[in-house]
Amino acid sequence: MVCLSSQAIAQYRSQLASLPEALWALDCIEDCEGDLEDAALTLGIQVGQQPDCTDWLAGLAKRCRAVLCEAPWEAELRQGNLATVVSHLMDSQMCHPRLAPVIVLYVQALGVQAFCEPLHLKLNY
Repeated sequence: MVCLSSQAIAQYRSQLASLPEALWALDCIEDCEGDLEDAALTLGIQVGQQPDCTDWLAGLAKRCRAVLCEAPWEAELRQGNLATVVSHLMDSQMCHPRLAPVIVLYVQALGVQAFCEPLHLKLNY
């Protein structure tokens, strides 16, 4: 389970203030007491998707790995430029725009290097 503290949510709220979809997602995360997996399931149902397993957020993130771990976006993630990355993920249409903020925060919580490493290893072979 990946949970964000209320302080982290407040910090992300200020970083993502220019993105209404992100603020909506942060409200949901807050309602779920910081639990990103619960928030992803809730948001998924609200946008008409049918989450079918407990590790649904991990699966969503893996599907977005190729976009998130491209050189410029991975660097933005490492630098903490979350609004830029969330906006890019929304534009990529890899996931519903309301799920993009939760995915990016999940990757940030896991650690960008650890998240992107499997893709880098695969591309080096």
